[in-house]
Amino acid sequence: MGANTSQVSDLSENQSLRTLIGTESISDNDPFWNQLISFTFISPTSSGNSKLLEEAVIPLAKILIENNPRTGNFGALVRIFLGRTKELKISTECQDQLFIWQAHNTLFMIRCLLKVFIREMTEEELHLQLSYQERVPGSCDTGSEVLLEELMCNLVHLVVEVPLLDITYSILFEAVTTLLVLLSYQLFHKEILRDGLIYQYLMKGRCLSLTSQLVKTLLYNFIRQEKCPPPATHIFEQQSDRGGLLYGLASGVASGLWSVFALGGAGSKPGLDQEQNPLPLSNQSLLLLLVLANLTDGPNNCPNPYRQAVTCFKNTQDTSSIPTEQHHMFQINFNSLYTALCEQQRSDQATLILYTLLHQNTNMRTYMLSRTDMENLVMPILKILYHVEDGNSHHVYMALIILLILTEEDTFNRSIHEVVLKNITWYSERSLTEISLGSLLILVVIRTIQFNMTRTRDKYLHTNCLAALANMSAQFRCLHQYAAQRIISLFALLSKKHNKILEQATQSVRGLRRADYAQDLIVIEEVIRMMLEIINSCLSNSLHHNPNLVYALLYKRELFEQFRTHPSFRDIVQNLDTVIGFFSQRLEAAGTDLSVERVQEVIMKGAQALPKDRLQTFPELKFRYVEEDQPEDFFIPYVWSLVFNSGVGLNWSPTGIELFGMDSG
Repeated sequence: MGANTSQVSDLSENQSLRTLIGTESISDNDPFWNQLISFTFISPTSSGNSKLLEEAVIPLAKILIENNPRTGNFGALVRIFLGRTKELKISTECQDQLFIWQAHNTLFMIRCLLKVFIREMTEEELHLQLSYQERVPGSCDTGSEVLLEELMCNLVHLVVEVPLLDITYSILFEAVTTLLVLLSYQLFHKEILRDGLIYQYLMKGRCLSLTSQLVKTLLYNFIRQEKCPPPATHIFEQQSDRGGLLYGLASGVASGLWSVFALGGAGSKPGLDQEQNPLPLSNQSLLLLLVLANLTDGPNNCPNPYRQAVTCFKNTQDTSSIPTEQHHMFQINFNSLYTALCEQQRSDQATLILYTLLHQNTNMRTYMLSRTDMENLVMPILKILYHVEDGNSHHVYMALIILLILTEEDTFNRSIHEVVLKNITWYSERSLTEISLGSLLILVVIRTIQFNMTRTRDKYLHTNCLAALANMSAQFRCLHQYAAQRIISLFALLSKKHNKILEQATQSVRGLRRADYAQDLIVIEEVIRMMLEIINSCLSNSLHHNPNLVYALLYKRELFEQFRTHPSFRDIVQNLDTVIGFFSQRLEAAGTDLSVERVQEVIMKGAQALPKDRLQTFPELKFRYVEEDQPEDFFIPYVWSLVFNSGVGLNWSPTGIELFGMDSG
């Protein structure tokens, strides 16, 4: 094969590859296979190199698709890999790096070819391609071994049984990536796939018994955040005169098949790919876990076992017995998982797995809410919301829903006001040298509402923001002066918008346009009502803890006058009037030209004296997050858009992608 392959375009001229895809059958025990798989490269992890490789492989794979029914060479390549996986664990224990290296190369070739096959053919046709074997003259037997299921089971076994070491990192990454590729049929279908060969192999076949082990391993891959080891750990020796990284023992056999990708690609800086994607196995494992957990339930309401495993695992510190009726149960270190979740919230997939665990795994949710360092989890979520204009809508939604789920718990709503933060540098609207986590959360949610009012105008975003504020309102404690001001400022903005819509509706003479304004008026009045209820909830439940809100309310008291007689608001404005009137009288009695400090002192004393029975009682504000019917219609396209956009070393042409539009995410 030679070591002079320096351009991807040279692949089409590579003699070993020409033999593989050609018209001649190659028996399983032919020395050719050892030659074919003895090349040295580092799998491409950047999108640019992945695209180059994909474009070079497509024409070769198409020739193989045409010739394979006669030669069975693709099935033979898979059998070569399967034969080697049986000894991988022993090879790892014996540090047999040559064996691991060749097994990795075989799987890499299979993965590259499979990716093209899946775009070009149905699952049934893929199954047929793997069933073809070398034909004996006069025979028409195509073989009966189900190689596709055998391949999938071996990949799962490989992921769960081979320990993660420097020498096994690359083959474990390839195994996880190949499983993702096998599941990628969904990308090419607009409708959600609810069955199929690959689905059946995972849900009911021999893979089923490894469900909990696979989920646990993928989670631990995410937790460990292992960086891709440097090339030296592959014990490849630099051969400067041969133009690539050659394995010393194998320099006599064909090598350098994809040497263009060694260390990031020809003409690129060494290690560039790894700098762009420093945690490829962690990233890929998380994507595979999300794909598996979001597969639909099977026919006859047969539950998705991977989702079951994700929703019921327990802490390694939990010594209680595991209920016999809970399938696919396992234990994992919650402290390590919590730490990884806190550290990795920059990516959509990390936020999505956090949402999944909070929403569906009661053990993990209880553990998170019991932590005394919740700021480590909440702060990254607030940053996602704060940078709403830079992020994608799905990521913002998931961050907001996480906050909504957290605010369903009163313990959370109380504890966030006890955490004091110093110097919040990323909040640029105002210098925040000292503020509670609760006040910062309020500021960021209000900012999100205001951004939505002026930009996206998304009712769903509004609703969830207001629901989170409403859940917290009864437990508002010692609100920061700026947070109290922003609550009243938001109400002022809503009032102004209400007046503008009212004026437009009055002036409009065209029936259709007037109907639009009427609908806008209903929406804005719902939002105003919610804001009034949030302010009232705080005053009714914790007025004496929030002098800054009373101060802001008194300062902008004229805002509420227009709503006193409005049928939608007058009942709740009555409470605000009571508070405003009570404190106004006290301030008048204290004299004129009062300093800010004196006003606050009067408010503090008055808060203790206001009789609670003077305020009308309203129902407690409590909102719970509930998934929409058929959540898979949202989550499956979302998860696959993450695979499409951030899968390491995977590049799909947008042509033929049916599941989502190219602006997804």
